[in-house]
Amino acid sequence: MTDSMTSFAKRNVLILIIAQAVLGAQMPLLFTFSGLAGQKLASNICFATLPISMIVFGSMTTAPWLSQFMQRFGRTAGFLLGATGGAAGALICAYAIYVSSFAWLLAGSYLTGIYMSAHGFYRFAATDLASDDYRPKAISYVMAAGLLSAVIGPQLGAASFEAMAIPFLGVYAAAFALNCVGFLIFPFLKSSPVTVDKDQPYGGRSRMELLKNPRIATAIICAMVSYALMNLVMTSTPLAVVGCGFTEGDAGNIVTAHVFAMFAPSFFTGHLIARFGVEKIMGTGLFILMCAGLVALAGVQLSNFFIALALLGIGWNFGFIGATAMLATSHTPEERGKAQGMNDFLVFGMVTVASLASGGLMNCSGGSVIQGWNAVNLAMIPFLMLAFGALVWLAMFKRKEA
Repeated sequence: MTDSMTSFAKRNVLILIIAQAVLGAQMPLLFTFSGLAGQKLASNICFATLPISMIVFGSMTTAPWLSQFMQRFGRTAGFLLGATGGAAGALICAYAIYVSSFAWLLAGSYLTGIYMSAHGFYRFAATDLASDDYRPKAISYVMAAGLLSAVIGPQLGAASFEAMAIPFLGVYAAAFALNCVGFLIFPFLKSSPVTVDKDQPYGGRSRMELLKNPRIATAIICAMVSYALMNLVMTSTPLAVVGCGFTEGDAGNIVTAHVFAMFAPSFFTGHLIARFGVEKIMGTGLFILMCAGLVALAGVQLSNFFIALALLGIGWNFGFIGATAMLATSHTPEERGKAQGMNDFLVFGMVTVASLASGGLMNCSGGSVIQGWNAVNLAMIPFLMLAFGALVWLAMFKRKEA
């Protein structure tokens, strides 16, 4: 890699760090307050987390075409499109709060999913110009900027929640403002120098051939499980915390601690991957996710919520960054749009299922908040078994290949 390429790669990482810190703040902001807003507007409490599910569903359905759009027109165009969707979604959600319409809240949440999909590609964009050695570190540095979003998002939500006469209206006004920052920073992003024939931009292996590759399949499965379990538990947490007699402020602080734990390990996750291998780091992440479930099942004291959500964040970090690094080294540049779009479609598809299940398990299983919270955490078991099984399958394949 030339010095100019290295310079461009590092500049891209800096720009993406800023985007992750500022625009990324709306994710913890919205995930903290959208369930509570849904609980206020929904006619049936079982649908309280549906706005969060619509954000994730919007991301899932956007990922395949947005990835191909960026393959053809560049990351800058794709990220600006994501910021546009996020800004429009925030305005529609604000209108929904103003007129007390659950349907409009769902519509705005779906458009917000366009931003969430674009946000998911920040980690891949960090690898576009990076060398093989720098690639895991580039992913980690961008993800580490989530530390700032972990502080900015929930605290901005707490400050804006009652900043206007109508509760929640200020939250979506803040989300709109965050998206507008994207129009100032993304034009400085350097596009990948990979030359692709625009008449045939999706060369390389077919999607089915990609999925038959054990490394790609394992990366996708572990990314799906890591992200889905994090979302399953995090979506229910504000409802469980408030339902157990604690305050909305306590819920916001727990989510802040959780998001902090999601991104703080990123300062060294890339180095750990380089030192110990990606498979070991992914396996460690899955083990930590299992520990998070055990702590949550052990009790509903405020300390249980804090510790469980912190472990949930660390487990997600190791599992998801590891899976991203594995996928990024398993396809060619020409297959980038196809492989990354398919990955995020499947990942956020599973996350959509998890977020839908989260509200149902929390509010409509058992006769109490505690029973609902236990059901959420017990639901982690089959997903963890799937991911551990995928890692064992990959290890057996590598041994057979050797």
